[in-house]
Amino acid sequence: MDGGGVEAGTTAAWMARHRGMYERATRHPFTVSIRDGTVDLSAFRRWLGQDYMFVKEFVAFLASVLLKCCRQSDGSDMEIILGGLASLSDELSWFKKEAEKWSVNLAEVSPLKSNTEYCRFLQSFSEPEISYTVAITTFWIIETVYQDSFAFCIEEGNKTPPELLGTCQRWGSPEFKQYCQSLQRIADRCLAEAPADAARSAEEAFLRVLELEIGFWDMSSSRS
Repeated sequence: MDGGGVEAGTTAAWMARHRGMYERATRHPFTVSIRDGTVDLSAFRRWLGQDYMFVKEFVAFLASVLLKCCRQSDGSDMEIILGGLASLSDELSWFKKEAEKWSVNLAEVSPLKSNTEYCRFLQSFSEPEISYTVAITTFWIIETVYQDSFAFCIEEGNKTPPELLGTCQRWGSPEFKQYCQSLQRIADRCLAEAPADAARSAEEAFLRVLELEIGFWDMSSSRS
């Protein structure tokens, strides 16, 4: 324990403390319906278009995380963050191919309210007063919600439609899980070294991401 009063493994403690909200984000009826094979494909198409819009904003968010890493840490995390940033080019290409397959005209997609709210949250990380600790923790939990949600869709016993398996494997793969775990280790290290106020801000960001993820899934299901 350091002067900030934060022990290693803080993120796991948060996940246990806020288990109910975490499960609402990672076992949402939308993704559960994919696993059960009952998903409304129009809802999936809506998610596809909205998430493409989100990922474009996510690029700028991740660039801000990288900048904070360069300025506020010793730079040892740079390669891991750069790997995530580099993968977004492939991810945007994937969304375009999937949109064509599903007849989703991305040029006509406008962000819905919950998406706009989430993107506004991401934009706030360009502010210099937001610390690297808060930023890397936020990055970790955003990625982890998707990893956990889609990994559930390909676990044994799933009835996920074959045409959606590629989507689920993209985020639910063991490789992506390992990446999320590497981000979690960075977040835990930063939190162990952070002052108490930074740790509180990081936990607030953690909870805000869960709220926004739940809203994003809700939006995909109901046009909210």
